Amino acid sequence: MKNPLSLSQKLSFLAACLFTIVAPVMGYLSIGLAPVVIVGGSALVGLFCWSFTYLRNPVHPRIILPLFILTVAGLQIHIVEEYLMGFAPAMSRLFGIPWSEKSFLMVFALIGPVIYTLTSLGLYYKIPIAGFVAWFIFIGPGVAEFTHFIFPLIAPDLLPHDPHPVTASIDGTRIPEMPNFYFRTTQQYYFPGMWTAILPMIPGCLTIYRLLIRKENRLKHQQ
Repeated sequence: MKNPLSLSQKLSFLAACLFTIVAPVMGYLSIGLAPVVIVGGSALVGLFCWSFTYLRNPVHPRIILPLFILTVAGLQIHIVEEYLMGFAPAMSRLFGIPWSEKSFLMVFALIGPVIYTLTSLGLYYKIPIAGFVAWFIFIGPGVAEFTHFIFPLIAPDLLPHDPHPVTASIDGTRIPEMPNFYFRTTQQYYFPGMWTAILPMIPGCLTIYRLLIRKENRLKHQQ
């Protein structure tokens, strides 16, 4: 029989559930459906994996912390490429969503590093909610970065056959210079972030493997 959750574990589980619900809803209201699929999907899978691994038995920092730091370091390099190559306006054109470069920088270049730093501290002290954030990062920027290789194959919502950047107002937000990376139009298989997408994927996927294998080994020893 499993040991009952402590108060801190219960509060962490509640906070994680709220994030899994609130973050996709806020993303949908401010941007559109894409954040619901990407953020919501990553949060839901991360919640499931975290609740069966780190929540009850936080792993030693030496197992998870170095790989988490490598994942977010690779993610930050990846975000540099995305910013330089116009990821936010490209996504706006691809899905017809109002994602400005300002909001992209605010979330990923300014708020993100604060969250990563606090999460690193939480993993060091084995704080349960830190494990959820780490799992979310491993699933999202870790595994889900493969979507960059799919985006060039999707016809943009706005003028898919026009190779030139487009400036337009989407849901009341003016998005300037939205580039087109549709492969059939450009004849170039590329989308902003593709070159560096592998950087957070390698340590992210490795950590997921280690944590799940560790969980499996613990279950075998208990049998």
